[in-house]
Amino acid sequence: MAEQQQFYLLLGNLMSPDNNIRKQSEETYDNIPGQTKITLLLQAIRDASAAEEVRQMAAVLLRRLLSSSFDEIYPGLPPDMQTAIKTELLMGIQSEASPNIRKKICDIAAELTRNLIDDDGNNQWPEVLKFLFDSVNSQSVGLRESALHIFWNFPGIFGNQQQHYLEVIKRMLVQCMQDQENPPIRTLAARAAASFVLSNENNTALLKHFSDLLPGILQAVNESCYQGDDSVLKSLVEIADTAPKYLRPNLEATLQLSLKLCADTNLTNMQRQLALEVIVTLSETAAAMLRKHTNIVAQSVPQMLSMMVDLEEDEEWAMADELEDDDFDSNAVAGESALDRIACGLGGKFVLPMIKQHIMQMLQNPDWKYRHAGLMALSAIGEGCHQQMEAILNEIVSFVLLFCQDPHPRVRYAACNAIGQMATDFAPTFQKKFHDKVISALLQTMEDQSNPRVQAHAAAALINFTEDCPKALLIPYLDNLVQHLHVIMVAKLQELIQKGTKLVLEQVVTSIASVADTAEEKFVPYYDLFMPSLKHIVENAVQKELRLLRGKTIECISLIGLAVGKEKFMPDASAVMQLLLKTQTDFNDLEDDDPQISYMISAWARMCKILGKEFQQYLPVVMGPLMKTASIKPEVALLDTQDMENMCEDDGWEFVNLGDQQSFGIKTAGLEEKATACQMLVCYAKELKEGFVEYTEQVVKLMVPLLKFYFHDGVRVAAAESMPLLLECARVRGPEYLTQMWHFMCDALIKAIGTEPDSDVLSEIMHSFAKCIELMGDGCLNNEHFEELGGILKGKLEEHFKNQELRQAKRQDEDYDEQVEETLQDEDENDVYILTKVSDILHSVFSSYKEKVLPWFEQLLQLIVNLICPHRPWADRQWGLCIFDDVVEHCSPSSFKYAEYFLRPMLQSLCDSSPEVRQAAAYGVGVMAQFGGENYRPFCTEAIPLLVGVIQAADSKSKENINATENCISAVGKVMKFRPECVSVNEVLPHWLSWLPLNEDKEEAVHTFNYLCDLIESNNPIVLGPDNSNLPKIFSIIADGVVNESIKREDGCSKRLANVVRQVQVSGGLWTQCVSTLNETQQKAIQDLLNTA
Repeated sequence: MAEQQQFYLLLGNLMSPDNNIRKQSEETYDNIPGQTKITLLLQAIRDASAAEEVRQMAAVLLRRLLSSSFDEIYPGLPPDMQTAIKTELLMGIQSEASPNIRKKICDIAAELTRNLIDDDGNNQWPEVLKFLFDSVNSQSVGLRESALHIFWNFPGIFGNQQQHYLEVIKRMLVQCMQDQENPPIRTLAARAAASFVLSNENNTALLKHFSDLLPGILQAVNESCYQGDDSVLKSLVEIADTAPKYLRPNLEATLQLSLKLCADTNLTNMQRQLALEVIVTLSETAAAMLRKHTNIVAQSVPQMLSMMVDLEEDEEWAMADELEDDDFDSNAVAGESALDRIACGLGGKFVLPMIKQHIMQMLQNPDWKYRHAGLMALSAIGEGCHQQMEAILNEIVSFVLLFCQDPHPRVRYAACNAIGQMATDFAPTFQKKFHDKVISALLQTMEDQSNPRVQAHAAAALINFTEDCPKALLIPYLDNLVQHLHVIMVAKLQELIQKGTKLVLEQVVTSIASVADTAEEKFVPYYDLFMPSLKHIVENAVQKELRLLRGKTIECISLIGLAVGKEKFMPDASAVMQLLLKTQTDFNDLEDDDPQISYMISAWARMCKILGKEFQQYLPVVMGPLMKTASIKPEVALLDTQDMENMCEDDGWEFVNLGDQQSFGIKTAGLEEKATACQMLVCYAKELKEGFVEYTEQVVKLMVPLLKFYFHDGVRVAAAESMPLLLECARVRGPEYLTQMWHFMCDALIKAIGTEPDSDVLSEIMHSFAKCIELMGDGCLNNEHFEELGGILKGKLEEHFKNQELRQAKRQDEDYDEQVEETLQDEDENDVYILTKVSDILHSVFSSYKEKVLPWFEQLLQLIVNLICPHRPWADRQWGLCIFDDVVEHCSPSSFKYAEYFLRPMLQSLCDSSPEVRQAAAYGVGVMAQFGGENYRPFCTEAIPLLVGVIQAADSKSKENINATENCISAVGKVMKFRPECVSVNEVLPHWLSWLPLNEDKEEAVHTFNYLCDLIESNNPIVLGPDNSNLPKIFSIIADGVVNESIKREDGCSKRLANVVRQVQVSGGLWTQCVSTLNETQQKAIQDLLNTA
């Protein structure tokens, strides 16, 4: 008994508000052995004389124990104890007087059952099913509630018997939903039905069979909302999110109900927002289905707009110096977010016509709240209605700019908001069309001394404007912009000293940085105007409330330094570094959420770009905090739905629903900083190369595990990018060190290609892996690596074909429309991008391993052959041919054993309607001639007339065709050079000369110039012409090559061409003749060539 009393005390202390007592009790609790814990907790739950909160706590702890440590504890209990627990729980539900405790015991029973379903779906606790059936039919309302509660908590309770009991389940739910006497039973039954639907979201037949339960669920949504309970409404939102097709048979009714609840101002804001969420979620998960219900969507738009008008009058607003976070529960924020999402979900073509009239009316309303809402609505729909708004941007912008003069400060603020948003959404068109109007309006609004909040927002809009502004457009305004910004900065610095206000200064400092970033070297004349004040801020703004200002100023200084360049910045560079390092020495005192950290980390990386190798001396000081930030481990937790309700997202937690009543929580603080720090490590490795070698080992050890850091895409991208760069840094330590480092990365990279869920990140990882193989070369992969890589690439190709089939199926769907087609096209582009990376990896393997890798490649052969079938989309054929091009280029003469698979398609593709396919085929002919060997001779002969046909086609030089055409010209050159026996060279040469130079494809241009040099150096009579009459033409070809940068200084080719020119130079008359036909640019190009080569 004493032990039990002590345990009650412990349970009480676990709820103590005093942190120390709670921490200590948690330790004591954690140290009790599992079996004892279960016994003590069960006793506490059963003991009716114990305090209610102690019993509740015991029930929560027992559920958590089963949820988190079932496998460690339960199977090891003696069988009679297992039976006793089961009996105890079912008895407890039947005898418990307190509804709260009864509910918690039901949660424990559900959790236990969840863990007692074996891998084959057998429920190892058949008594619980019998208990469910008995209780649902019981006279006792409490027992009926308990049965529904267990089923709601764990709808998979029937395991592999579900199909068998389907009618019984349905009957049970219908019967309870129609229980006229007991509203709580109706509510619970509706939630249980929703829970069952959600857990069977992929079972189309079942969803259809249960569709007649939906009217009952909707009725329960309506009833429960007016009882102040929004749990059923939340379930409806979940269905809209996860199983939207379930709603189709009753979609009209679902939408009507949501609209009615959303419009009812008697309900709480939360309930109205949830009702709106049903419609908004459907616009994202079932857009095509929703677009058929135009009238409802059209009625929901005014609802969102009227929510946006729900603003408080606030006398202090314009003077506030701290930007409080948006109140995310407010109707105004919810309405704005809904509008943004519905525009993105349903598309502008559908949404803009519904919204435009309303917004125009609102903007003419005498009440400021309506004008404010109208402008905020315009900002919100820009992304979704991009195309449609672009067409009428003129009238929109002229109209919005009028509101920069509005009598009410919050409307002026909203006008700045709309301008800033449009500057981002419609860049660079917006900047090109409206630069004069917008810059002057924003500068004028920034003068508004009596409303700092408006001033700051005008400065923020200016940042958005300049970030995406083409440099040439900004230059004419520089003087005016800089003077304004300087005047405001000086005034605000005074205010900071006198009153301590800083909001506008924070924004202005960033505006200056943004202008400098765009203006680059043109900012040099203004450098001395700003730098002293900026350094002054960094030195003196040391109080805690000025952290953000100081961080932004550090950012500004480093961006200005990068803009004006090393020469101008150098005199200040070491002073600035000292200032940064001073912060750095106090760095360890900074709190983890200090905004200065990420500004500082980015600033060092910019300093590294400015100073280059000279930055190396600072590495010992900089790397400590950088590694510390890059190593941040986020707090994570696996929670079940019950616990979730006690944790709110306000404390910086975000949740991902894993289904089955479980959620994954992560505290997002520090994640962005971690990502920035990883990005900066990449920057150092790139900029400093071997200068970074001291740190490669610790960075590699940090980065390799981060390939699996699923909480932030940016971190994984940085980890992937760093790999080839770190190998380059480590090269100076010799091959052995390099190989060790590669072994440390290689497995993780291959595994990451297999498991990465995000396609953008995946393409980065594949790209990096390919670069690593090129760097490491032959022998860098062992048999296990090859086996795993082969399996993964095979999987990627199979998935590629499967996704195409799925997209075809979606085109047959009853809701298919042109917006769906747009989405499918996007998915397609994503898929093709991954295909390009498969090609990159194969390229790196072929170029490193040559012929000996062919046996491994054969497992992929059939899939690559599938890519080049004539009926496949052009991108598939293009990349399939590219892969075979690589096989010919790197694995000949053995490649010929696969000729039966690719030669015919390749030759046929020379005349394909898609230029990309023609280009890949033409490149293939070139490598056949150059590397293929004897077997390919007849095919080179066959290809020549086809190539010539493409080159001579009427539109062969048009923008979309030029690259393919140039590859054909180069291929003809390669056949003449490497396989002259396959072609009548003398007949083709004059034509070939007339096609030169190649301007677009720089790589192929080098091949053609090299061959041209061969011909001239061997005094080929056809090329030189009778009496060297072709030389002026040759000069103009060479000059154009220099102008187009097809001839690079570092090429051996440029030396050979310069020699050709010099030989002509000595024979006076011929030289004059050649040069006189060139224009000024060409003459200068020839001079440049002679001076540099």
